[in-house]
Amino acid sequence: MKMLVCTAPGHFTFREDALPEAGAGMARIRLKRVGICGTDLHAFEGTQPFFSYPRILGHELSGELIDAGGADGFEPGELVTIIPYFSCGNCIACRTGKPNCCVNINVFGVHIDGGMREEIVVPANSLLHGQGLNADELALVEPLAIGAHGVRRANVQAGEFVLVIGAGPIGLGTMELARIAGARVIALDINADRLRFCQEHLGVHAAVNGTDNDAIEQVKAITNGDFPTVVIDATGNLRAINSGIQYLAHGGRYVLIGLQKEAFSFSHPEFHKRESTLMSSRNAVKEDFEQVIRSMKKGAIRPQTYITHTVAFDEVPAQFESWLNPATGVIKAMVHF
Repeated sequence: MKMLVCTAPGHFTFREDALPEAGAGMARIRLKRVGICGTDLHAFEGTQPFFSYPRILGHELSGELIDAGGADGFEPGELVTIIPYFSCGNCIACRTGKPNCCVNINVFGVHIDGGMREEIVVPANSLLHGQGLNADELALVEPLAIGAHGVRRANVQAGEFVLVIGAGPIGLGTMELARIAGARVIALDINADRLRFCQEHLGVHAAVNGTDNDAIEQVKAITNGDFPTVVIDATGNLRAINSGIQYLAHGGRYVLIGLQKEAFSFSHPEFHKRESTLMSSRNAVKEDFEQVIRSMKKGAIRPQTYITHTVAFDEVPAQFESWLNPATGVIKAMVHF
């Protein structure tokens, strides 16, 4: 079996290994697609927290089920995707319905080897039915579920102004799910092409370039002087996280989906005078995955919109570094097996 290993920041190596063993309660999948996400790019850069090398990347995936591992209702040959956060089931988070932030979590492609290989073996309870979606669509469910979880964490209400900072794949998905929740979505990024994409394909209420000297005033004007009651950071950029509080309405909620290695900080008076609520949003739960699949099936989300680059598995090392460059216009690169 061929696998692609990130041996160190900036380095990939193809290796051959025996097919993984599928023990009791484990399902075997033949890969069809793997989507490239920010986690993978940051791992390649060497800036990803919770990470060690060597590592097989890839957790946004779809494939053909070979062996369901005893999972009820699944049949060999069907297209599936997975919930790639493997939890212990015993810790305080798992016992209180939050397996997405399990104390002992193993995220596929981060803490343990992931999907950049021809076949994988995963816990059978991580399987999700394809429900008629194609391989590309199924590989996009996980990143969109991240956005769904962040929107649910923020308890977004219909009619609210929601500012999403960062128009990368996670930010775009967050905008989609906030729109589906009925919010008036404002996109903020420093890439004009990404902002145009938000306006043309996502139907955001407004778009603001963060490099504009009057960006804060623009957001204030768009919200009729109130500022957004929800601000969601999807950048993982330290400067963006530190400055996001400036855009938040009094009494608002600030949600961090993006992940940063360093300590973040902002003015306590600015935070305190708003009686702000600060929360993180980590991974997603099954409910979020199911919402995304329903939204895709209803046509509320058009997943093909996101795929800008496709590449064969064998060509990934030659192409990967280019996806770090915004000038390539990449939103979502999809690996074909």
